[in-house]
Amino acid sequence: MARESGLYRRADSRYWWIKAVLPNGRSVCQSTRTEDRKEAEALIARIKADSFRESAFGVKPKRSWQEAVVRYLEVKKSLKSARDVRRICRILHPILGDRLLTEINGDVVWSITERLSRREIAPATVNRYLATIRSVLRMARDEWQWIDSFPKIKLLPGEVARDRWLTREEADRLLTACSSHLAAIVRFALATGCRASEITGLEWERVDLERRTAWLDRTKNGTPRGVPLNRDAVTVLEAVKGQHPRYCFTYKGAPIRWGICNTAWLEAVKRAELTDFRFHDLRHTWASWHRQAGTSTDELKDLGGWKSRVMVDRYAKFGTEHLSAAASRIESDRPKGNVVPFSYVFATVEKRKKA
Repeated sequence: MARESGLYRRADSRYWWIKAVLPNGRSVCQSTRTEDRKEAEALIARIKADSFRESAFGVKPKRSWQEAVVRYLEVKKSLKSARDVRRICRILHPILGDRLLTEINGDVVWSITERLSRREIAPATVNRYLATIRSVLRMARDEWQWIDSFPKIKLLPGEVARDRWLTREEADRLLTACSSHLAAIVRFALATGCRASEITGLEWERVDLERRTAWLDRTKNGTPRGVPLNRDAVTVLEAVKGQHPRYCFTYKGAPIRWGICNTAWLEAVKRAELTDFRFHDLRHTWASWHRQAGTSTDELKDLGGWKSRVMVDRYAKFGTEHLSAAASRIESDRPKGNVVPFSYVFATVEKRKKA
């Protein structure tokens, strides 16, 4: 009788369980999270009614924030940032856990912002929470079709992007202060812009020194990408070749299983007399050097493996070659008249490049 109604008991659980085919053709097998038979019957009746309204009238069943987060974390579990995503979702759970997705409106988002701001949390941290809410709701709308719309979620102003990079002289000081295995990693980071985990996880089977290319499968956004190796990067790899049969960068003949920012790194930064410098800032340094050398934004985006130009535009301030002609228009020795000779503009641009 229980099976016919879609409810049954399991030997390993004290709750009633649902196993049924819904009116829309979808099979469902889940715990009711209740020991009361009547509550379980009411739950399966609601699930079947929602399924019928969806299939017959196109009415979407009401989904909760908690349901969305469970599926969202499953989608994001392969990313390097999965731990941070889980942490943020745990913080948001007391606020949004029991709400339906359709109940999350502008007022709810505003109350969350106010609640977090009262804790004197930095705008950048508050924005991480807001961005996660927006990402979950967008996925629920665009990919799962659980909702038709969600409120516009605007991030807080006042977030200052990190802008720490090294000059060539500072980079030389850091390399001198590093031990041999750490110096090889730093040189490779400055030559390729790879992240720490991408470097320590790089395997020889993914490196082609003849074609001067490496293929990364452990990237931050989960998308494999190819990395062109310049002469500096090839020199580093040739120097460490043969130290380990599988991994390119090792310590005392063993793969590096820990984070780079350990005592050795901190001591090297201290000996180099650098302040407020993290390993990831080597990637900022690499990108800044590229823009100063004239690498275009689109080229830099592809080299660094960014999915959009938003993250790359922060380095635009280092590339001003295309503005040299405009800057020359108010120079004191500019020729008179409305027409500026092309030879003058060309000479000005060349002068800027040499400077």
